[in-house]
Amino acid sequence: MSAPEPTTHGYTPGLRITDRALIRRLRRLPLPGTIHVKVGDELRAEDLVGSTQLPGNVVNVNVAHELSITPEDVGHFLLVKEGDRVELRQVIAESKTFWGLFHSIARAPIAGTVETISDVTGQILVRGEPIQVQIDAYVDGTVVEVFGNEAVMVESRGALAQGILGVGGEAHGALRVLCDRPEQSCSAELIPEDCAGCILVGGGRVTLDALHLAREMGAAAVVTGAIDGADLDTFIGRPLGVAITGQEDLGLSLVLTEGFGDTPMRRRTFELLAERAGRRASVNGATQIRAGVIRPEVVVPEPGATWQARDEAEVRGLAAGSPVRLTRHPLFGELARIVELPEELTEIETEAEVRVACVRLDSTGEVVTVPRANMEIIEE
Repeated sequence: MSAPEPTTHGYTPGLRITDRALIRRLRRLPLPGTIHVKVGDELRAEDLVGSTQLPGNVVNVNVAHELSITPEDVGHFLLVKEGDRVELRQVIAESKTFWGLFHSIARAPIAGTVETISDVTGQILVRGEPIQVQIDAYVDGTVVEVFGNEAVMVESRGALAQGILGVGGEAHGALRVLCDRPEQSCSAELIPEDCAGCILVGGGRVTLDALHLAREMGAAAVVTGAIDGADLDTFIGRPLGVAITGQEDLGLSLVLTEGFGDTPMRRRTFELLAERAGRRASVNGATQIRAGVIRPEVVVPEPGATWQARDEAEVRGLAAGSPVRLTRHPLFGELARIVELPEELTEIETEAEVRVACVRLDSTGEVVTVPRANMEIIEE
């Protein structure tokens, strides 16, 4: 059976924060390879589930140029043939003229295999060593499906908290809460020396110094409410640009539950994580905000849980009483609950007619009308 392809949905985006989630994660190899587990196996996040080899990089050697000969004569001076194994700096072609007075050689630029020899261009292609790729389970859980030699599905039950933006890839470790309350800033003074391998949970804005120190101390990840935009650019070494992340090699993953500025972590999220301090958790900073939305996340499995959980693939629509987060200026980041969903189109400031929602702001209790496109559901 082939591994399922990712799917996309057209609906008001949701942000899940729940203590009872059914979490399924597809662990797919980039190329068919070897699957090391079977259905029913109980795994820890770091357990190997699959491995494969990617073809090595190809490097060109212009032998005709190196030896100052014509391409069609290259074959007379070669010391290797297609399929031969070569080592770094090994001589692969040599010419001697005028009784050895003039001596030219061409060397292999990398260790690998001679893939192609061309008497048309006078060039040799050397393919480097295969690149070993291994994938782990990512979360503590059970293998529920194996897709041939391509992928496995790992299922877990536990708490799930999705964020707004993240950077860095997957990480796992014990949760360690640094802040006493969700609005407390996460500064360098709060980073403990013995946090190697831990997932550090902050509250409000994290400082650049705190991130640098957490990485220096060997922390696996930092989860907090927000960050200054300039600090984030400095931390990743470039402007963030289009929010498609997860491939950064930062030595530390970062998940922002709210976004930018001084926005504190939502109390529900903070309490969910704080209650599970010391438990094993998995973090993924990968984010995609366009089609096929991918949220950064924190997963805290509950080993042995048998309670019924709501599958995250089930999408709940907007309804009166639904908690939402507003995503556009001037109310960006505000939390609210839907009071009413008028059916008729409403003209907004841009003179466009759109569907709107009347929501009550958590911060002030004021009821405001906003376009439905400018909010996201918080699924609890």
